[in-house]
Amino acid sequence: MTDHIIVEQPSAHPGVQLIRFNRPEKKNAFTRAMYRTMTDALTAANADANIRVTVFLGTEGSFSAGNDIGDFLATAMGGSMGDELIDFLYALARSEKPLVSGVDGLAIGIGTTLNLHCDLTIASDRSQFRTPFVDLALVPEAASSLIAPRIMGHQRAFAMLAAGEAFSAEEAREAGLIWKVTTPDEVENAALAAATKLAAKPPEALKIARDLICGSREEVIARIDVEARHFATRLKSAEARAAFEAFMRR
Repeated sequence: MTDHIIVEQPSAHPGVQLIRFNRPEKKNAFTRAMYRTMTDALTAANADANIRVTVFLGTEGSFSAGNDIGDFLATAMGGSMGDELIDFLYALARSEKPLVSGVDGLAIGIGTTLNLHCDLTIASDRSQFRTPFVDLALVPEAASSLIAPRIMGHQRAFAMLAAGEAFSAEEAREAGLIWKVTTPDEVENAALAAATKLAAKPPEALKIARDLICGSREEVIARIDVEARHFATRLKSAEARAAFEAFMRR
């Protein structure tokens, strides 16, 4: 476990597992160690009858700025997204328990696409969702190229995933990426309250309902794999090398 990810089952919220991103000095950018901890928590939740819902929370003003650029580049030099990231994406897709997120502030890259796998997302009115994949000469990940058009429609999905346009919380709600918008002071309580309400429902009925709504996990996993192959190819490209060099010079 890493101190940058806090995993707990709050006594005030029975049946809820909380995964908190706790690296505020880096705007909760994810490292490989953080991905491993989150994957382990999601995998353990599937096997634990006492956990009925998992909630993702960041810190004040930052949900997640995406991948830690230094950590990511160390892996990317080998032309790979990294096993830790891929394993985390698989764990999201294979979660048998509902996923809830509470977003406050920045949600960049995987900080946005993670929410596509959540069943309920509540965001503060100062939140911003952005996926600068193409700006870095890369491609979408986390099966976002499959899920986003389904829930947002082609043009909004294209604006987010290809054009790299930023979405405000209200724009994200209108697009179907998130459920509700609230204030920064209320977002965590609202997310935990929603999760606690879900955790109190009949678990087998909830699981069946969720499976019917979400559809095929294997289709999502297959798209994760296709995106990962393109991602790996792009990492070796001259375009990506030039884009990352420009990014590091900022």
